[in-house]
Formats: sequence, structure tokens, C-alpha cells
Amino acid sequence: MEVKIPYKPRVIQAEMHKELKRWNVLVMHRRFGKTVWLINHAIKVALTCELPRPRVAIVAPTFTQAKRIAWDYIKFYAGVIPGVTFNETELRVDFPNGGRIMLLSAENPDALRGIYLDACFFDEFGMQNPRVWGEVVRPALSDRQGSATFLGTPAGHNHFFDMLQIAKSQVEEGSDDWYWKICKASETGIVKQEELDAAKTTMSEQQYEQEFECSFTAAIVGAYYGKLIAGLDDEGRITRVPYDPAYPVHTAWDLGVNDSTAIWFAQVFRGGAINIIDYYENGGVGLDHYADILRQKDYTYGDHLAPHDIEVRELGSGKSRLETAYTLGIRFRVVPKMKIVDGINAARVMIPKCYFDADKTAIGLDCLRQYRQEWDDKRKTFRDHPRHDYTSHAADAFRYLAVGLQSREVMHKAPQQTALNEYNPFAL
Repeated sequence: MEVKIPYKPRVIQAEMHKELKRWNVLVMHRRFGKTVWLINHAIKVALTCELPRPRVAIVAPTFTQAKRIAWDYIKFYAGVIPGVTFNETELRVDFPNGGRIMLLSAENPDALRGIYLDACFFDEFGMQNPRVWGEVVRPALSDRQGSATFLGTPAGHNHFFDMLQIAKSQVEEGSDDWYWKICKASETGIVKQEELDAAKTTMSEQQYEQEFECSFTAAIVGAYYGKLIAGLDDEGRITRVPYDPAYPVHTAWDLGVNDSTAIWFAQVFRGGAINIIDYYENGGVGLDHYADILRQKDYTYGDHLAPHDIEVRELGSGKSRLETAYTLGIRFRVVPKMKIVDGINAARVMIPKCYFDADKTAIGLDCLRQYRQEWDDKRKTFRDHPRHDYTSHAADAFRYLAVGLQSREVMHKAPQQTALNEYNPFAL
């Protein structure tokens, strides 16, 4: 039976439907219609995949975005297919051939484990936790040799930019598995010129270049640390930074309860230089897991820095995480309580003193680049607090590192053991 879906792609959109390979990176300007485009391609894959019970995922940055934007579109376009059913609670569409499209959120990567996929579409990949791809989706595609398409508008030199560079290099080397395309508003003709001219009058040049001309070099508007980290890159401070066994490694933690825990690993040298040698993030596991990670890395540790809420007793156990950590051999030092804006300023002061290991801290660095102020869409201005998303855990942990290293107060709940007892990391 032939089914006609109420979707009429523009010429450039139709070309992209035909050109897709196994791995695709598509950079699209604002108002290109990327969500509608990817939904209709997802429907096509779910209906035409020759494998039994096809599974297609559309991953949005947040659950709210998935439900508010993509869900209405998919109900509209897939609703004309006889026998299709919609599960509103799970944001799932089931087709009469056994195929299924799932709308998923990147907010909790660990919740996506255990699924198999024939195709996955990342909507606004640059705004998502990169762990979702490497740790969850890529393995889920392996047994059925599924495909992945990364879509979005640029947001600085982040993991979306890195994926584009991989795609370009693979195509240059002659790979038949990769495809990439950049769609600028000045070239597609999708947004009328008069509308683009009007946008230029109300947007900064950086905003316009990023949103409509797909510029990855434009500064991220509202980013707290973007320019500072770009400065480090220009100075060659994001490079290979080896561990120096002569100095202890200090860690700074953002401890998640139902979400991710982030840990920075830093060495402080006399004279003020700070080497950020490592970063680790995970979720859905207990403190015993992180204690094992510390042992596996085999560093000589100094201070383990944590926020004040580590002292709060949990309802289930009656113990604080500070006490639990102590039994696992982790002696935390609680950093002084400080307003977020003051902590951000402390981090800003510290960043120019830092060297970052390019490989081991890549995920954390990406988070710091993207960490930004919350935008108030009603008032058309930035709020005075950060936006909460996947970048928050790394950024919060880094803020605790800055505040902890800045402070000279001794706040140990128990004697702190270090490999070099005479070494004072704060006597710089």
C-alpha cells in the first residue's frame, strides 16, 4: 500500500535525503527546518529498513525539547500512516511493519543503555552531552550496523565541530561511509533576504554569523569561559600535560545524586602554574565506583575538594556522603560556601594560570566552553545565573576547584593524608 506523507522538501533538503551515508554531519542555519527534515527521514528509515523490528532514535538535548518540538511534528507526519500508534508517555511511535521511532533525551545518558538501533538522529548535537554518542549510541548501532546523523547549528569549537572535522577528513581520504554538508542562510534561500536583513539589525555580528551563517569561530554568546579558553588554545596551553609524580594531584568534585558526577584532577606548582591533567564523569553509580577510579588512576593524591552539600545526611542511610566517602578512603575537604557568581569569577581568575591535557580533559573542556548564562526568551536578555544542562556538572566541579585552591582555610573533618606531608599546595 502506498502512503503519502504531507512533506514537501525543498530542493536542498531533498538532495540531502538522497546523499546520506552511514555517518552524516549536517550543519544547518536557524530556521532551515532541520527537525522536520530529520523526522521525515527517520520515518522513511523505520518503514523501509529490511531488518526485523527496526529501531530509530531521535535524540534531543532535553526531554522538554523532545516533547515540545519533535513530538508534535512526528504525530503530524506519521499520523497519516494506517495502523500507526503513538505512546504519549514514552514518546514512542510504532508502525505496522514492526518499526519504531523513539524520542529520547540526552540529559541522562545512562538511561539510554540496553537498546539496539538501526539509525539515530541527534537534533542539536552540539548542545548534548557527548557521552551519549560514545558510550551509549555508538555501541547500540554496532550489531545491526546502524547509521547516525548529527545535526545542529554551531556553538563554538565543541564536539559538534570535532565531528565535522572527522567527517571532512574521512571524505577527503575517500571514505564512502561519511557525508557532511554546511547549509548557510545566504546560500539556501530558505529564509527570505528581507528577514535576514531584519535579523542583522537586532542581532550582534557574532550571533548572526553563528546562527545564520554557520560559523564555528564566532564566540558563544553568554559563555562564561569561552574567550578565556580560546586564549589558552592560542597560547598552546591546551596540549599534552603529563602527570608529575613529584606533586600531589588535587581533585574537585560535583557529586550528582540522580545525575552525573564530575571530577577534575589538578596539580599545583610553585610559582602559580596549575596543570589540569585529567577529567572523569559518570552517572548512576555510587561513591564506591569513584573510589575505584581514583585507585585505578594511580595518582598520588592531595586534597579532594567537594561542595558543602556533601555534609547533608541522606534519608535512607542516615549518613552524609562525606562520611560514606571517608569509609572508602576518600577524605574530602569542603570548600567554602560561595555565591555562584563569585565562584565563576574565581574560575575566571584561575583559567589563565592553567594548562589542560588536550586528550584527557577534552570532555570537561568542551563543557567549560559551552557553559553559559540562562537566556530569558520573554525579556530577550540573559538572566544572572547559569543555564543548567550537561555542561553544569563539569563547570560546577571546576568552580569548586578554583574556590578550593583559592582558599587557605583548613576545613578537614578528619586528618588529611598526602604523599608529601610537608607539601602545602596553597603556599605559592
